[in-house]
Amino acid sequence: MTDNPLLPGADQPGEQGTSPYEPDELAGRDGVGVPDPFMRLWTPHRMAYIEGENKPTSTDAGSGCPFCRIPGLSDADGLIAARAESAYAVLNLYPYNPGHLMVVPYRHVADYTELTQAEVADVAKLTQQAMQTVRTVSAAHGFNIGMNQGEIAGAGIAAHLHQHVVPRWGGDTNFMPVVAQTKVLPQLLSDTRALLAKSWPTD
Repeated sequence: MTDNPLLPGADQPGEQGTSPYEPDELAGRDGVGVPDPFMRLWTPHRMAYIEGENKPTSTDAGSGCPFCRIPGLSDADGLIAARAESAYAVLNLYPYNPGHLMVVPYRHVADYTELTQAEVADVAKLTQQAMQTVRTVSAAHGFNIGMNQGEIAGAGIAAHLHQHVVPRWGGDTNFMPVVAQTKVLPQLLSDTRALLAKSWPTD
């Protein structure tokens, strides 16, 4: 069993391929299909991402840009783990792995070359702190860190620069994402934010 609070333990119910529900429990539920031996993990919240919900329709700064809007919210409401003078660290609403953070400058700029030296320093510092914090709370084995610059490079919100900090563990790429195109996330984002914020370095 893992001691990582961001990853599911090996002894979680249903992980042996058996359904946690008896056929009679499923029989009375509309929309779940005919009961069979297979267990299905429903992730309807992902449809918001697939359909582009909350994605900006313009490249302008302001309330239409989520990265401009988030700093005006409380840390809990905005899922902000930490703030610096010119940038902040926030949880990704559609994480690739548990603890997936983004480091974002407050200023609405699209390209890394547009950042000031102070902004570059804050982005770098928050990135280091994010790595330290995730290692502390969940013993991450490694990280994928990077920016997608421009829509052609895969940036979901290309107009406002953001750097991804994605924790990695041995075995986190298994049959679930490869075959089932599903990620298992065992903790609510609000709980993950609170855990990271509590352990975030103060210096």
